[in-house]
Amino acid sequence: MRSINEIRNRLKSKNAVIVTASELKNRVVRGDDISDVDVVTCGTCGIMSGTYAVLSVPVASPGTFARADSVTIQGVPGIPGPCPNERLGLVDFMVFGTAYAHNRYGGGHLFRDLISRKPVDVEVTAGGKVYSAEIFLDDLPLARLFTTRSAFKNYTAITNEGSEPVQTIFSVLPLEGSGKQATVSGCGEINPLENDPCMRFLSPGAPVVMNGSVGRVIGTGTRSSPEKPNLSVHADMKEMDPQYCGGFVTSAGPECITSIGTAIPLVDDMTIRNLCIRDADIHMPVVDIATRQPFGMARYNEVWTNTASRITFHPERCLNCSPCNAIKSCPVQAIKDDRTISHHSCFVCGTCVQVCKGLAYKGHFGSLDVRGIKIPIVLRQSDRRRAEILCKKVKKLLIDGEFSI
Repeated sequence: MRSINEIRNRLKSKNAVIVTASELKNRVVRGDDISDVDVVTCGTCGIMSGTYAVLSVPVASPGTFARADSVTIQGVPGIPGPCPNERLGLVDFMVFGTAYAHNRYGGGHLFRDLISRKPVDVEVTAGGKVYSAEIFLDDLPLARLFTTRSAFKNYTAITNEGSEPVQTIFSVLPLEGSGKQATVSGCGEINPLENDPCMRFLSPGAPVVMNGSVGRVIGTGTRSSPEKPNLSVHADMKEMDPQYCGGFVTSAGPECITSIGTAIPLVDDMTIRNLCIRDADIHMPVVDIATRQPFGMARYNEVWTNTASRITFHPERCLNCSPCNAIKSCPVQAIKDDRTISHHSCFVCGTCVQVCKGLAYKGHFGSLDVRGIKIPIVLRQSDRRRAEILCKKVKKLLIDGEFSI
């Protein structure tokens, strides 16, 4: 094994062997030698409710108002402060990823619009008056994204054992009762914390890639535990890529998509053992939405092995329903007016497959085997395809010297 410094020197001299988590696991399955590998890149992309932004926004000329009483940005409410910026015409405020202007537009949508360099409207009330401004991300002195918790090592699968449908953030449509449906989250064997469960390389101050932007680990997040750790991270929004983030509409309101990537150096046998974990090794407790207590156990290979990485549209099956259930229900607005799919936006969640009456949308999403009963997976709230793209992004950043270990 090589030391950290040896691997850093190999990266600097462009001699390091860097592979993604999937590439490494495929080599292990084939029985290939992996002793030449220096660094493995990992990633995850999914609904991460604990995401928020801290923005500093010029709204009016200095002296216009004393201090902000309230603020909205593109209709999404923010929390002014803590610094009052008295009479500067500048407002510092926080926006939660789960805050929303209406049930189809929330903080996650706003973050993606800002990162996409779209104009957004800011309204500030101060002293009984309203002050408005149209701003772009590059107008802001500071725009930083944080997570209070993200990239859980593993998640629970959600079912509804009750008799009535339940509206929940874990389902796009009301989750049907009698245990007929399951929704799942987590990118399994390529997730950073599955490959570094003791956080040896994800300790406070360690570099990460958040939505494509190089940032840092703050520490563990809320609800983190040794058995089920998660991360708190931050990064500059101005360096982010909109393909890794966005809004996701659930039956209980808008949620926020966030992506986290990292790099793990192969320094000893423990690192290798952790990196060799496969989807079939990773447990996924199955819980009832009402109690959130496990009543069964599944594994991540049931979610990701031989299941859809892309949805296909078959126009000959389309019944031209009006309104179209797929367009109306898509949580990321990836279905166009002509019923075709914008694959750049598609989250491969499975909603269109579930709701289309003509079965014009195709994709196999598998089922969970819980105590001998098969529960169909109707929704994935993580996008492994996009996480794989992020792993390749981190690899390129390492090669280009723009990311370190």
